[in-house]
Amino acid sequence: MNVIKEETNQALVPFAASIRRDVLKMLLHRGYGHVGGSLSIVELLAVLYGKQLNYRADEPEWEDRDYLVLSKGHSGPGVYSALANSGFFPKDWLYTLNDGGTNLPSHLDRNKTPGVDATTGSLGQGTSIATGIAAGLARKGGDQYVYLIVGDGELNEGQCWEAFQYLAHAKLANCIVCIDENKGQNDGKSEEIVTHFDLQAKMEAFGFFTQKVNGRDVEAIDEAITTAKKQKAQANCIVLDTIKGQGVPFFETFAGNHSVKFNGPEVIEATEKAIRLLEKEANK
Repeated sequence: MNVIKEETNQALVPFAASIRRDVLKMLLHRGYGHVGGSLSIVELLAVLYGKQLNYRADEPEWEDRDYLVLSKGHSGPGVYSALANSGFFPKDWLYTLNDGGTNLPSHLDRNKTPGVDATTGSLGQGTSIATGIAAGLARKGGDQYVYLIVGDGELNEGQCWEAFQYLAHAKLANCIVCIDENKGQNDGKSEEIVTHFDLQAKMEAFGFFTQKVNGRDVEAIDEAITTAKKQKAQANCIVLDTIKGQGVPFFETFAGNHSVKFNGPEVIEATEKAIRLLEKEANK
């Protein structure tokens, strides 16, 4: 069972700070990594692992668990931090990110990391994996959910829309699609590369019950997930209005924050300062 499920949503704020802090500590130690997209899903991960996701950290393969599929696999450090802070494995593992023989490779690998349900990395493929899991769970019966996390830049991949079409056609309400609309991707601003237009309207047109929320607000995210779980007539989507590098002002405005090298004094100093501030917030 998740660690703070029975407490109020106020506990989710310091939990998010712990996840964000350890993302920065992990990447600073590694010397490089995907900062922007990892930080923009922190509040979502805090709500999932802190309250909404049904799991047993000491039994990662528990048959009745909910599933999480991180289709935007480059944001793996965010999930690793959430898993470590939820008790799936020791926090010391975080400092082995990308090492030879590590249990924490650059992209998620279900054969290496406790708590990882799907191997991802090639953008778009996670949408099909999550759709298959949801279809299987629906046939099995019960009350299990699949949480699919995709990025707005990732939605340039046609495979995403093929998967969404099936989710909507089959009315698989047990798959909650969470779109991280952080407005950026590897090569720059999403709107300058391929405009994705109004994602809420697009998902509604596809047949989804769609909500758009402030992706920096744990209360709003929690309420949206609760609302999604109550409706069974349509596939579910939550569009999260986020910021790449979210929660760390330096990285929110840092050019090229998709993947950062921690090799300059300005970057290192700003990261260390953010870690100190997040440490205080995590301990409130």
